[in-house]
Amino acid sequence: MKILFAGGGTAGHINPALAVAGYIKERHPDAEISYIGTADKLEAKLVPEKGYDFRTIDVAGFQRKITVKNIEKNIKAVRKAVTSSIDSKKILREIKPDLVVGTGGFVSGPVLREAHRLGFKTAIHEQNAFPGVTTKMLAHKADRVMLAMPEAEKYLKLAKKPIITGNPVREELLKMDREEARARLGLDNRPLILSFGGSLGARRINEAVTELIKHHNGSERFYHIHATGKVGFHAMTEALKDIELSKMIDVREYISDMDVCMAAADLVICRAGAITLSELSCLGKPSILIPSPYVAENHQYHNAMTLKNAGVAEVLEEKDLTGESLIKAVLDIIENKPLLEKMGTNAKKHAIADANKRIYDVLMQLYTEA
Repeated sequence: MKILFAGGGTAGHINPALAVAGYIKERHPDAEISYIGTADKLEAKLVPEKGYDFRTIDVAGFQRKITVKNIEKNIKAVRKAVTSSIDSKKILREIKPDLVVGTGGFVSGPVLREAHRLGFKTAIHEQNAFPGVTTKMLAHKADRVMLAMPEAEKYLKLAKKPIITGNPVREELLKMDREEARARLGLDNRPLILSFGGSLGARRINEAVTELIKHHNGSERFYHIHATGKVGFHAMTEALKDIELSKMIDVREYISDMDVCMAAADLVICRAGAITLSELSCLGKPSILIPSPYVAENHQYHNAMTLKNAGVAEVLEEKDLTGESLIKAVLDIIENKPLLEKMGTNAKKHAIADANKRIYDVLMQLYTEA
């Protein structure tokens, strides 16, 4: 069995592919897994680390805002669209995969397009509530379309009904016990707030969380673990240098034990990336979501609203984010135990904990048709 994955640019496109690839290899050790990505994005690091055959094509996305600089970029993107299609065709003919699976990002576009033209079986997995450009363009041609969130269907033209699979969630998160996690962190029964803005950090989140920390520092009512991200660590430690932080507050640059911290948390403050939201739901975690306004199609806002509408989360758009608004949102939830418990229950109901298996079953059914 030969399976070719294509997707990249961000971890949100890469990690689902790697999770499913790992799930397949556990059940079919002789399966041949290949991956097409770009040489200068995150997949070039993550995929080879897993030991999979990694191929690259040179492709670029198109800029929508019309400026002189972007026109130049789009001219280059047109040239790369031609060469990337030629290179994709060569790789496909060399590998001869039984299945080609796209997980998003502009790199998956030429691969799926050429795979369809050459008659290979194709599948798409869309992680977000608002589909990416590649999914919109190619979904009607794919043999199978899998959606993490049913809300995405209304934005797509489809030849057949999509399959709702959810997003793959890391096994270590699902296996971590809440009480064990709290014991590891040395916590008693007081609530734990967990906040983070991504590996690089998010300046507006760090600024608002700084005000939140100043507000509850010394009250001994809550534990709080916050990751500033690489870019924001110095600025935040400077902003807090004049106060003596309680031992119940832990400000870090990066959370290396996220499985432990997330399992132990009572309330999570974070962005609204699709994979993170799937993890929160599977763990039954109430959240305050601050969607990034800097992502394509504002898709994080759409992701966040699916959880808000399910009674799982509150949403604070970055344009409305201040220390005061965040403090109010946190206190409204964490000091209302019945609400906190209800949000956690709703999260569990909203979760799809067996996404890996669902995706695997779809691919194996497609494989039997190849």
